[in-house]
Amino acid sequence: MASSGSGYDLSSSTYSPDGRIFQVEYATKAVENAGTALGLKCTDGVILCVEKPLPNKMLLPTSSKRIHTVDNHSGLAITGVVSDGRQVVNRAREEALNFQQTFGTKIPPSVLADRVGSYVHYFTLHGSLRPFGSSAILASYDPETSEHGLFMIEPSGTSHAYFGCAAGKGRQPARTELEKINPSKSDISCREGIKQCAKIIHLLHDESKDKPFEMEMSWLCSESKWEHALVPKDLVAEAVEWAKNAIAEEEEEDDDDDGADMEE
Repeated sequence: MASSGSGYDLSSSTYSPDGRIFQVEYATKAVENAGTALGLKCTDGVILCVEKPLPNKMLLPTSSKRIHTVDNHSGLAITGVVSDGRQVVNRAREEALNFQQTFGTKIPPSVLADRVGSYVHYFTLHGSLRPFGSSAILASYDPETSEHGLFMIEPSGTSHAYFGCAAGKGRQPARTELEKINPSKSDISCREGIKQCAKIIHLLHDESKDKPFEMEMSWLCSESKWEHALVPKDLVAEAVEWAKNAIAEEEEEDDDDDGADMEE
């Protein structure tokens, strides 16, 4: 009975006999059914990229944004239940404004991630509340130390710093692709990171099963003067074209290898 959640999933403040909180797991499942979101820390900045499904041809592509600006030096990408994610964005903006009004400086990236994570975690502690069905990927820059950071806040309230991270339905294969890039050791620039993120999103998208999508992408880097901004459309279009060509070339190489193996 415990493994099915029966009787132990009525409140986020109730543990099952094997130590699980089912409502947090349900919130995580909601994120896993949503579009893929990526974050990539580069040598000269941070890239955020989100696959936004377009369930209806009548829907304006610019509606229901997945990437939001928190303040001049911080941005947040969300995936999962969009309305839940907007509340996380609003809280992040409040924390950034409150810190600046109190201390007179921009909030450090790690402090902002911890505060947003604590807010999300609060909703897992009370029976009258429910966890947020949304994950948030934070890109932020600290003008005081001239350091940039990438963080992800999960529905449980856990927040970690990353070189590269992913959330959504393509989380596991996206993490595998990010590990191939190995941003912790390779000197990858933001312009190259844009191409790699576009490649990962298109590589994971199955046109026969998945709905049409729009790719939202932003950066926080020296080229944007360390202000969070959307990547220019011409750069995105160039990256998408490069990504499709790279995927096609890899598929041709795989077919050639398979043919050679059969001949042997």
